[in-house]
Amino acid sequence: MLPYAAYLRVYEPLTAFAPQDQARWARYAESRDRPRRAGALEVEHGEAVRRLLSVPPLPAPERESPNAYLRRVEETLYVCPWQSRLRSWLAFASFRGSVPVKLASRFVPQAIAEQTADDFDRFKRGEQSLRTHIRTGAWHVPISWFVPFDSAERWLVLGSEQPAEPGAQTTAAPPRNMLYVTSMAQARRRVARALVVIRRHVGQVAALTEVEEVGRWLEEFHPHSLVELDYGGLVHLMDDRTLQGDQSVAEVATALAGLDNGQEELAFAMYQRVILRWRSIRALESAN
Repeated sequence: MLPYAAYLRVYEPLTAFAPQDQARWARYAESRDRPRRAGALEVEHGEAVRRLLSVPPLPAPERESPNAYLRRVEETLYVCPWQSRLRSWLAFASFRGSVPVKLASRFVPQAIAEQTADDFDRFKRGEQSLRTHIRTGAWHVPISWFVPFDSAERWLVLGSEQPAEPGAQTTAAPPRNMLYVTSMAQARRRVARALVVIRRHVGQVAALTEVEEVGRWLEEFHPHSLVELDYGGLVHLMDDRTLQGDQSVAEVATALAGLDNGQEELAFAMYQRVILRWRSIRALESAN
């Protein structure tokens, strides 16, 4: 729910959900009042901002979001629930675990923080899984997220060529958007192949752990799902030329192929190109 963030999403077929949820999502798909894709990120971000600017701030919504991203392929409806409450709980738990208590209390009063943690604990006692359909990368796309996709699966729509100043309020995706979409079977196959290459030629490195994590996450979903990489608000930090020239998926694939074929210099050059591109974009987080 950040203004400059990318998203990795899984859309499960309607039949993957429990019967009561199937009926609910089928009704939702026919609703005229649901957020359309063109404004969905803006709605998500707006909800989060209103919670954080309220007095006192609310780290998580009181109820789970009724919304979802939808895709239709022929007659099949695919659903990616927002899960705003669960994602907020997980993000807040991570925040509390990484920030000293005195500093955290400057953002959220301790009483509110403890109540939020208690609510999450009660929720966890009644749930077998904390699986979320959406992962968020603030100010960058994690390199491991490029592995499940092929360069031919890119969908790019260009708008204004001028990148936004960091801090500007620009969260809507269309008409400016960058997406990759693939089948779950293809995504899992590419991740598995990448893991074999990394283990064989590089060994235990951080990149291996990150790709393994993506692979484990994908295994939690229906095998006929769709996987989507959405550059989200990051497209507003990149001009048209930068977006057109962004071949991160192809470069990661070439790096892996180079490793497997004994072309270490090519592999290193491609990997460095991706690293440097996203390092420069991530640096905008601290820009004035």
